[in-house]
Amino acid sequence: MKVPRDVNADVLIAFLQRHGYTVVRQTGSHIRMEATRNENVHGITVPNHKPIKIGTLSQIMKDVSSFIKIHITELYRQL
Repeated sequence: MKVPRDVNADVLIAFLQRHGYTVVRQTGSHIRMEATRNENVHGITVPNHKPIKIGTLSQIMKDVSSFIKIHITELYRQL
């Protein structure tokens, strides 16, 4: 599945919140989010850009996919 090219920070943050991530802090244009599963904490930094670059979005989705154990193509479908 191709990486969507029109995803902005607001859409990605809402998507991550549906998967258990919460906003921890914001420094400048970067928003730090964390999720906890089985006592493991996973942090992700989301750039507050419109749109998010596809390489950045791809890496964020790979990291989230490996942490929450959902295949990346399913995550892109949900996004």
